[in-house]
Amino acid sequence: MTAVIEENPYRGKIPDVGWWAGNARFVDLSGKLLGAHIAHGGLIVLWAGAMTLFEISRYNPDLPMYEQGLILLPHLATLGFGVDAGGQIINTYPYFVIGVLHLVSSAVLGAGGIYHSLLGPDVLTEDRTFAGFFGYDWKDGGKMTTIIGIHLILLGIGAFLLVFKAMFWGGVFDPWAGNAGEVRVIGSPTINPVKIFGYLFGASGAQGMAAVDNLEDVVGGHFWVGLLCILGGFWHIGTKPLGWARRVLIYSGEAYLSYSLGAIAYMGFLAAYFVSVNNTVYPEVFYGPPVGVMETSPGSISARGWLATFHFVFAVLFLFGHIWHAIRARGEAAGFDFKKGDTVIKFAGTPYTGNLSTPVNSSDFTLFLLKNLPIYRAGLSPLSRGLEIGMAHGYFILGPFIKLGPLRDTEQANLIGLISACTLIVIMTVCLSIYGTVSFKKELQKDRLTYSTSVPNVPDSLKTVDGWSQFSGAFLVGGVGGALFAYLLLDNLSILQTVLAGEI
Repeated sequence: MTAVIEENPYRGKIPDVGWWAGNARFVDLSGKLLGAHIAHGGLIVLWAGAMTLFEISRYNPDLPMYEQGLILLPHLATLGFGVDAGGQIINTYPYFVIGVLHLVSSAVLGAGGIYHSLLGPDVLTEDRTFAGFFGYDWKDGGKMTTIIGIHLILLGIGAFLLVFKAMFWGGVFDPWAGNAGEVRVIGSPTINPVKIFGYLFGASGAQGMAAVDNLEDVVGGHFWVGLLCILGGFWHIGTKPLGWARRVLIYSGEAYLSYSLGAIAYMGFLAAYFVSVNNTVYPEVFYGPPVGVMETSPGSISARGWLATFHFVFAVLFLFGHIWHAIRARGEAAGFDFKKGDTVIKFAGTPYTGNLSTPVNSSDFTLFLLKNLPIYRAGLSPLSRGLEIGMAHGYFILGPFIKLGPLRDTEQANLIGLISACTLIVIMTVCLSIYGTVSFKKELQKDRLTYSTSVPNVPDSLKTVDGWSQFSGAFLVGGVGGALFAYLLLDNLSILQTVLAGEI
């Protein structure tokens, strides 16, 4: 492949970087990038098939799965393949078939990857032919949403495959069925959206989605996920990016990479937490004991421990990758050239204003967020700004006083936290008032050099004593109101959970 690249007419589009840059070398060569993408998929499927066969060769039916270092066979057993009552493995032939199917599929994907890397066109052209459908331009938002839509439809189909397996194709293993668990068909999955989406808001417990304790809800959740993914896929295929998306998002190869890494990191953290505490989707008979017990014996890590640790560590790596590539994408869009070491620009050409622009604080995304904060947002009165900012501060200040105060373990913790939060709001209001008194005169002074010379600018209505006084007073009212609202929510949390769970 390297020899082909050396003689390639698109050699000028390949950056002069080392092998460690990976697919970044092909960011402008859609055909080569497709080949690498398919080849990576083939490697993943190859690993899955080979590892399945390897685990079969080492499987000992006299020992629990979670004590043998197995990570793939427990997943297949959970899906109901080759399992009898009590989680006993009675037939490993289905595992062999699944492993071989993955190996055959990896060969097909590998052949496709080699073809597109060595023989296929370097750049996929966009035309009305079948091959032209796969051509794209990174800056074409409409084409990018189409690609997103196709991926969403595929994810939705995957979710429905689990639903069909549970309902029509033999069922899945239920650890709570029978005496010690058995494979059963899920004939009546939970379709009630209030019940399913209530998991997202803690209606079934503080563990959120990981609080699920029955397969009816699990299968019903996959039904809704599949339905939403497919509908979302058709939506993205048939539409172009909305106005807010065009303003906020960056349309470049590196930006898409950062978005993908961020999504994978989120799912990695969620999976690590889920496998650590849930005993329904990850039955103890296959994965070992839950709730943080990672060792079945001194020095012997259970399958649950390996899975949780792997997902957490790689989620951290993906999160760092997301941050790194997001900064690079935002910085490039803001006009920074990282190849020249261009990471800091003096504000207005001089450093004496005390503001140095960086790829983080001067990117369009950062400025968009800042401009929509209530202190900067256009069209608001000082009273409205003060109320909105005060309510946000009061609402969030209450928590630390309740959880970290000296009376945190008493019945009066919430009430004392409310009093403490309101006291702090009063102190902050006094400080705001003093600041406004010494910073502004009665008349508006447009030429005075204050913090408002930064971008985005503070509205003129706040640069007077009267305007700042209204802002400070509204901050006091909003802060106390926000703290009181948070107190009432906490004091009646059990009632709210009961309502969301549909028990009232």
